[in-house]
Amino acid sequence: MKKKIISIGIGEFYVAKAPAVLITHNLGSCVGVALYDRWSRIGGLAHITLPSYKSFGDKRKNDARFADVAIFLMIERMKEMGAREGFIVAKIAGGADMFGLSPGVPDSFDIGRENVEAVRFCLQKQGINIAGEEVLGKVPRTMEFDLNTGKVALKTFGRKVKVL
Repeated sequence: MKKKIISIGIGEFYVAKAPAVLITHNLGSCVGVALYDRWSRIGGLAHITLPSYKSFGDKRKNDARFADVAIFLMIERMKEMGAREGFIVAKIAGGADMFGLSPGVPDSFDIGRENVEAVRFCLQKQGINIAGEEVLGKVPRTMEFDLNTGKVALKTFGRKVKVL
């Protein structure tokens, strides 16, 4: 069976069943979150841009750009498709310092680090373990998630592909 390749844009997420491949490009300070139930081979991928909708007001509580919204919505969609919450694991990538912040700059200016911390907090709150990650640093990444295998390939210009 031919794999369907689905591209996820900035601030979006998508949930599918194998044999799909989910891909998101240019994860700079953004964080890619791959959720996967290996028994049902249902997975989702989000391209998260901001930590929480709460600082932007309730009108954004359904906006998938935010970690606390996208992760919750992905889990709900996965369960609707047949995934079992207790079997879902996560793999995350991104959260780079793309602006070259100087040492001593307050953490609140490091949106990449804030996104990573928000993603970790939201996953922990949902009871989901992180099975693999490559976060922070100073390089953008492309994240390719194969729902047949649950493997996530991270592609960075000038580097070998890393598989989580």
